[in-house]
Amino acid sequence: MAGEVKTEQILSIENRRDELSELLVQVVEDGASIGFLPPLKLSEASRYWENVLCPEVILFIATLNDQVVGTVQLHLCTKQNGDHRAEIAKLMTHPRYRRHGIGRLLMNKAEERAKQEGRSLLVLDTREGDPSNHLYSSIGYIQAGRIPDYARSADGELHATIYYYKSDISF
Repeated sequence: MAGEVKTEQILSIENRRDELSELLVQVVEDGASIGFLPPLKLSEASRYWENVLCPEVILFIATLNDQVVGTVQLHLCTKQNGDHRAEIAKLMTHPRYRRHGIGRLLMNKAEERAKQEGRSLLVLDTREGDPSNHLYSSIGYIQAGRIPDYARSADGELHATIYYYKSDISF
């Protein structure tokens, strides 16, 4: 992997919509469980990105040589009883660039922003058995529970999801 990976928050997807859409298609085709099933049409992926940004969703991208290679979202809870928490969502790393620390970099960026927003609790979920389980555990997320038959895969099989959390003591 030649070059330096950079992370940044983006406030508008207009300049990056095509790259983000292609990233989404690639990770779904590679088997990621992020709410979509293959084959995912580029037009459907583009529609998804058009509706992502809103005041309570903070979107970060990772770029290598100015090309999007990963992304993560921080969803700020807007409920009065939840203004101390946020959810990590849709962590994606392009399949060609996995195992190079991009996911970890994006998670660090999201955690830093959560602190700036005064959030002391982060939550997330991921399909049981996915490589992301190892990432989350390695950066201090604690498994809170397991829900069986939560998400359907392309072959129709139902998979469990694992919920994780991290409190301000650890980030």
